[in-house]
Amino acid sequence: MSNTTVIGAKAIHGQNPQYLIEAIIKTRIHESVYWKEHCFGLTAVTLIEKAIDLKAIGGVYGNQRPTEFLCLLLKLLQIQPEKEILVEYLRAEEFKYLRALAAFYIRMTFRAVEVYELLEPLLEDYRKLRQRNMLGYSLTYIDEFVYALLTEERVCDIILPRLPKRQVLEENGEIDQERADC
Repeated sequence: MSNTTVIGAKAIHGQNPQYLIEAIIKTRIHESVYWKEHCFGLTAVTLIEKAIDLKAIGGVYGNQRPTEFLCLLLKLLQIQPEKEILVEYLRAEEFKYLRALAAFYIRMTFRAVEVYELLEPLLEDYRKLRQRNMLGYSLTYIDEFVYALLTEERVCDIILPRLPKRQVLEENGEIDQERADC
């Protein structure tokens, strides 16, 4: 089944991981041609090829069609790759869209301390990313995208789980005060 979460999947934030994406967007993803043709049967390894082929990040465009980026994000939520695999996705510096996809997944599913520890180094990556939205394409940068993931409530038309501010985690002693500029 292409639209079900892998058997034995862990609940994320107390729910099925697919429910982190709103129902209407999830339905549109399941109905999209890209999902039906390219996302069926993907694994953590074969997903890399699709992520490398991405041409843009983004949410929905046109007549509320989901981008390929969102389709692959939903697939990641379904298959729930191991943490080590996601860290390797982040380390793949030559593949910026794979890196962006991994950063988005980590922001949605990991604990707050891990999110800051894993994503803050990406604030030093200044490469360009194409972003597709309702108005067409625009230009952004990896550091701006990651900053949005760390500070915004909604990115790429997806409502993100609540993330405590870094300052709160620092005051509670859960994270080092190395990066006070976030």
